[in-house]
Amino acid sequence: MRTDVRAIELPRAPVGEWFESLVGWCTDNLGWLFDGIGSAIDSSVVGLTDTLMVLPPLALTLLLALLALLVSGWRLSVFTVLGFALIDSMELWEASMDSLALVIVSAVVASALSVPIGIAAARNDMVSRVVRPVLDFMQTMPAFVYLIPAIFFFSIGAVPGVVATVIFAMPPGVRLTELGIRGVDPEMVEAGEAFGTPPNRILTRIQIPLALPSIMAGINQLIMLSLSMVVIAGMVGAGGLGGEVLEGINRVDVAKGFEGGIAVVILAIYLDRLTGSLGGRSGLLRTLFARPAVAAPTGAV
Repeated sequence: MRTDVRAIELPRAPVGEWFESLVGWCTDNLGWLFDGIGSAIDSSVVGLTDTLMVLPPLALTLLLALLALLVSGWRLSVFTVLGFALIDSMELWEASMDSLALVIVSAVVASALSVPIGIAAARNDMVSRVVRPVLDFMQTMPAFVYLIPAIFFFSIGAVPGVVATVIFAMPPGVRLTELGIRGVDPEMVEAGEAFGTPPNRILTRIQIPLALPSIMAGINQLIMLSLSMVVIAGMVGAGGLGGEVLEGINRVDVAKGFEGGIAVVILAIYLDRLTGSLGGRSGLLRTLFARPAVAAPTGAV
């Protein structure tokens, strides 16, 4: 006699209710912490936006084009002039600066968190084993889900958009930093240890300089993921180009949505090529770590 498997039911696990209780507890007991974080993020976004808006569009475009010329070359510089002129002509300059400020703040926070975590994971296998499933969770969870607790903690506006963006964008920064540090030639590290170089100096003078291409690739991917969250952040009142695209969707306005999307693409190409060129010229960045990593023993010839 065959058992009807449909009659066998497992008891429901109220995972969602547990998470809701956790969010409620955090809101009731850690409100002071979230208020402080929210104020810092909001003031950073507003301050950077105001800074970007100080110069006229043409002056800022030329400044960004000069930066592109110095870092990447004339092709990106020409693209910068044409692309940002197009953004201004579509009357999306202010929205684009709002989005650029949001992306820069998110990328800086995510980099400041992901690089140290990646270094810790590279130097400690236990940390790596703990961090890896957390990163898998962060990468596979739909980005919209991050907005729900962010709204509870920070209300609506740019702050929950930045928080959700940071969480969504961190994994590649952590993974590629760990990969770069672990990929450093062990003989280089052993040479430093043989001369009695402290572990911290081995990290800053040997491992990080040699791992810079991988670290910069992680930051590049981190920035791209931050830009991909611009439209989603617009759903919680972050404004910027995400708000323009969302408004086009709500009104079924193809022209408005397309123009907002084109502006996002221009920002994405500019930031991608700029950070990609920095990674490709990581030898320039290594000059920051150009002091000798090891020294000959006292009395050596």
